[in-house]
Amino acid sequence: MHDLERLAFVKVMPNSNSPTIRPSSPSTNGATRVQRLKRRRGRSKILVAGAVVAISAVAGTGFVLQSTVVAHAERVAATAALNASTGLASEQLSAYTTVAEAHAARAASITLDQAGAVLAAAEGKTDAGDLASSVAALSNFELLAPGRVFTLVDSTKDKVATVQAATAEVDRVAAEHAAAEAAAAAAAAAAAEAAAAEEAASAGSGSSGSSSGSRPSAPTDPSGAQAIARDLMAAQYGWGEDQFGCLVALWNKESGWNVNAYNASSGATGIPQALPGSKMASAGDDWATNPATQITWGLGYIAGRYGTPCGAWDTSQSQGWY
Repeated sequence: MHDLERLAFVKVMPNSNSPTIRPSSPSTNGATRVQRLKRRRGRSKILVAGAVVAISAVAGTGFVLQSTVVAHAERVAATAALNASTGLASEQLSAYTTVAEAHAARAASITLDQAGAVLAAAEGKTDAGDLASSVAALSNFELLAPGRVFTLVDSTKDKVATVQAATAEVDRVAAEHAAAEAAAAAAAAAAAEAAAAEEAASAGSGSSGSSSGSRPSAPTDPSGAQAIARDLMAAQYGWGEDQFGCLVALWNKESGWNVNAYNASSGATGIPQALPGSKMASAGDDWATNPATQITWGLGYIAGRYGTPCGAWDTSQSQGWY
């Protein structure tokens, strides 16, 4: 039997907790069945249509959700790749080029200043050709991309360090040579001075014990100027007749003991032939006319330079002047 034929009319009574089932009357049984069958078929069509609509809606929602998830994943991946390549947040990306160019220009300017100073210091000391070429390339930094500028900056800095080290080494060697030369010159001067002092001392001691035939003899009746000299040398330096003989011979050769003697070729003046004559002003303002002033200066000059008059005489004999 069909399910619709087994249906019974169910009437729910008011205020009843359970339904009361009553069989349909025989007179209306056929008509009622037909009506219920029609209503069932109508509801079936509605249910089928609703099911189709529901399935379509679900299927459409799934497609939209899948597309949204894929797009989001792609955006996340793109953002991660961009941040990894630039190291900047997304809001900084628009200013990256300007910032990079500014940093590159500053680095280039500082490096060029340093390189210029190093090139100037290295001139004539070491080969700085590589550094000069690097500087020439970096000088065009305004026309170059920031990445290229930073590469040139690093390369130039390496060359600056190399040239600085080479220049410092040259300066160190030059300083050592200069110090060695100065020390050698000082040693030579000291040795010459010591030799001169030794020679003067030897000449003085030898003249003291020498016979009258080895050195000039003192005059028995010295002139006025010579007498002044004999008295001054004995009082001031303790020199005896042997030294006086050398002094008389020396100044006879130089000026003839003439207070007004003047050598036109050299400018030497007076009894001791001071050069220039104005040196004798240290002994007195009347140096140009007073023989005692000239002799006082001359004795001091001989004592300071040769030790004794005989030392001065020996030098004059060997080289022609004293």
